[in-house]
Amino acid sequence: MAIAIQMDFKGGTLDQYDQVLQKMGLPRQGQGPTGALFHWVTKTADGVRVVDVWQDRETFERFSHEQIEPFTREVGFTDPPAVQFFEVHNYLTAG
Repeated sequence: MAIAIQMDFKGGTLDQYDQVLQKMGLPRQGQGPTGALFHWVTKTADGVRVVDVWQDRETFERFSHEQIEPFTREVGFTDPPAVQFFEVHNYLTAG
């Protein structure tokens, strides 16, 4: 079942986020990693918010453990994100 994930990186910056994308080899506005269905990011009043939809929680958690966690630490995110999971009832795709 598809899941949505909201990750709030308190104190994080969009520059740090861009560095993480680069380390992951993911182009801006390009194709995401296997298992990711949708992704967006924005600056918030106290950091950075990332919202994803993934095909399932297990695939996301594996990607998070292998890439998100080490790369965010590498670029200077000081704390792990506050994470919320949501079961997705429906999603639409372009085209």
